[in-house]
Amino acid sequence: MKYNKTELAIQKLVDDGVVPGVNYAFIDEDGIQRHLIGNKQIVPKEVPLDDGHLIYDMASLTKVVGTTMVILKLVEDGKLSLEDSISDYLPEWRYPEVTVRNLITHTSGIEGYIPHRDQLDHDELIKALLGLKAGAGLNHEMHYSDVNFIFLGLIARQVTGKAIQPLIEELVLKPLHMVNSSFHPDANKCVPTTYDEEHGLLQGHVHDPKAQVLGDDCGSAGLFSNMDDLLLFVESVLNPNDNPVLSSDTVRGFYTDQTKHDLGRSYGFERINYDRMPFIWQSGFTGTFIVIIPEKKRAMIFLSNRIHPVSPNEYYIERRKPLIETYLNENK
Repeated sequence: MKYNKTELAIQKLVDDGVVPGVNYAFIDEDGIQRHLIGNKQIVPKEVPLDDGHLIYDMASLTKVVGTTMVILKLVEDGKLSLEDSISDYLPEWRYPEVTVRNLITHTSGIEGYIPHRDQLDHDELIKALLGLKAGAGLNHEMHYSDVNFIFLGLIARQVTGKAIQPLIEELVLKPLHMVNSSFHPDANKCVPTTYDEEHGLLQGHVHDPKAQVLGDDCGSAGLFSNMDDLLLFVESVLNPNDNPVLSSDTVRGFYTDQTKHDLGRSYGFERINYDRMPFIWQSGFTGTFIVIIPEKKRAMIFLSNRIHPVSPNEYYIERRKPLIETYLNENK
């Protein structure tokens, strides 16, 4: 297939200076199309993006590529149930009505504010998160929040005795042969994220402040990966019978709404019915996203470092939605 309008829209993102450069790919019945445009970085000097194998900070793609897969694997192995109360594993949590399913679908209703959050150490941050509350939105509203997946990571540790990030490496990255993915990459193989004159380039070190503090216990961010490996992951979701981590029935569960009241979330991913064409997607704060159209077995992977040189670059968010809609319209 041709994706001329989508390619033009991505080119315009770069031309307009919304992102330094983009490494993107399309998967469809004709195979894989890979593209590379723009720059790897623009400060302190401009460097072209001329290597399609470079590694990016995945940010919240960690949730679906890593933590979701681990949790579902533990469910398949009978070590965990989606209907389990999270209080069974995190006794400090005061709201036993919140379940594992609520966490993985962002329907937990967890709310609250943690003062000086980024100044807390590992144990202080976990204690503060466990001190939040479940509000009226439980089961009735979708509120996307990192805390849901931080809790999933802590639950996985309680079940297995291992922190979530090593579990992701063992249960997901290894069987999928995602050999370029890790939580401690070679900085020289990474695309830079932010830049400031005092610290220089942030390159090969996770951008998310909670991930910096929680380290191996962070299930919401921290993974670094590249296009080669994300293609393997996406193809494993598009082809349930060939997934080396999960059963075909579990993988097909990604395609359907997994909430109690049709709130538009599957396992980890958001699920949207766009003009009678269902798709699932997930993004990362650093400028990454995946769009999967299960019925057509097509997908788009988009990797950029949109917070280079500075965060948050909100204009990118405004441009992302119409870009995805352009891609979806070309698949009708």
